Amino acid sequence: MNAGDARGGGGGCGDADVLAVDPVTAAHRLLGAVLVGRGVTATIVEVEAYGGPPDGPWPDAAAHSYRGRNGRNAVMFGPAGRLYTYRSHGIHVCANVACAEDGVAAAVLLRAAVVESGAGVAAERRGPAIKPAGWARGPGNLCAALGITMDDNGLDLFDPAAPVRLRLAASPPAPVSGPRVGVSKAADRPWRFWVADRPEVSSYRRSPRAPAPGDSD
Repeated sequence: MNAGDARGGGGGCGDADVLAVDPVTAAHRLLGAVLVGRGVTATIVEVEAYGGPPDGPWPDAAAHSYRGRNGRNAVMFGPAGRLYTYRSHGIHVCANVACAEDGVAAAVLLRAAVVESGAGVAAERRGPAIKPAGWARGPGNLCAALGITMDDNGLDLFDPAAPVRLRLAASPPAPVSGPRVGVSKAADRPWRFWVADRPEVSSYRRSPRAPAPGDSD
């Protein structure tokens, strides 16, 4: 069974097939995509790619799937186009888009977005002290602004009836790349991608537990 067969009748299969590729290519294709979530529409401007276990095509010690498939990370193993959610530090909900072929672990973390519509809803969710550029800056803030919760884990983002949906850009913007934020393993891997000159993009912070620059992959 291929990835397209596994999705069944969820709709938008052609778009999901575009993400059935390696995580770096999928990350490039997600830049400029439009995310619609519970009254807010936002354009994705920053992402991070993550691979999988040592016996997979893209071994990645920073990935949740590195130690193999389990109940917590199963969505990372496909099919492409499904939403994988987790809590950062047990508090903030973060959203990833599964990619690669069904059965192969890979996903792209959504790190930042520009709110295009539903500004009032986003502002209410994020609080009056947060300026618009910060509404969806950072993966936890992005989920807060768009109303994404842990209950959305496994959601088909290309199902037109889903409460959170994704529309890929016809021509994704050229990305800037650099190391991923806050990871202690594979800390030098340049798998973070963002749109240049956007104030919504998060600042780079290296984990204090990461090896010295140049001593990691």
